[in-house]
Amino acid sequence: METIKSVDSSMATIDKTGVKSQKMSALIDDFLEYAQYELNFSPKTVIKYRESLGWFVRDIGDKNVSEIDVQDFVRLKKMMMKRGVGQSRVASVVFATRSFVNYCRNFLKINTLDPKQIRPPRIKNREVIFLDKEEIETFLATIETKRMNDLRFRAVVETILGTGMRISEVLSLTRKQINWKDKEAKIIGKGNKERRVFFTDRALEWIRKYLEKRIDTHEAVFITSGDPRRLTTGDIWRFFKRHRIKSKINKKITPHILRHTVATNLVFNGCPIIHVKEILGHEKLDTTCKYYLGVDKEKAKQAHKQYLDF
Repeated sequence: METIKSVDSSMATIDKTGVKSQKMSALIDDFLEYAQYELNFSPKTVIKYRESLGWFVRDIGDKNVSEIDVQDFVRLKKMMMKRGVGQSRVASVVFATRSFVNYCRNFLKINTLDPKQIRPPRIKNREVIFLDKEEIETFLATIETKRMNDLRFRAVVETILGTGMRISEVLSLTRKQINWKDKEAKIIGKGNKERRVFFTDRALEWIRKYLEKRIDTHEAVFITSGDPRRLTTGDIWRFFKRHRIKSKINKKITPHILRHTVATNLVFNGCPIIHVKEILGHEKLDTTCKYYLGVDKEKAKQAHKQYLDF
């Protein structure tokens, strides 16, 4: 995947007449500060937005905001797609730039292109990958728990399967956040928003087994061995790869696939979609519906035969 250096918006923001520049690079820092502290963007989202705006400046140029037009976005999509950049990445850059233009128009009162005219590329809905119960057990069976690192990995996997949390949310857990009695925790999820997550007994049991083996007092639930520090997503990928190979399951297995597995299991067992939304921490119901309604084509066919009767 291509990378791009962040835009250096420390460039002169004041021109010789004392008027603040309207070039993109001069306004990006202010926009990101506004996004973080007024719109409650998470630090991770702010980093992604900075990178995305950097792509626009690199490909289209450091234009005055008032001079940005629809054709710039057509050119941007064309240039990125010719380089083989995926549609999701292109859409992220367009969304970030649209948010920036909206800030300039409505907050800074700059005469800009109407953000409604900026259209992100359509992203084809991909088939949701998930594991069935047999595959879950096969995958779990490859994780021996005699060594501390393996016990920790099993606890991470069981936590995802027992809560539906994102991997970033799992790794941000602290000991104090877990309410063992009520089997829940209050976390800061996507969009820097607080939400409650719920644990199965099985997930809590594996977390307890892992914590009981620890001899440190680090507040994080999941830490590295040796010199303790909070475990990161970068630390965990090799474990997923290793155990997928050992399991011989011919599917991609990642933390997000396990999250899909939780969601599809809930849907197949008759859980109302509104509750699936809350368990996953989706902001909008249509996000949940887009991914998980109609996910099982064979069951949909059976339902069509059973319930459609004119």
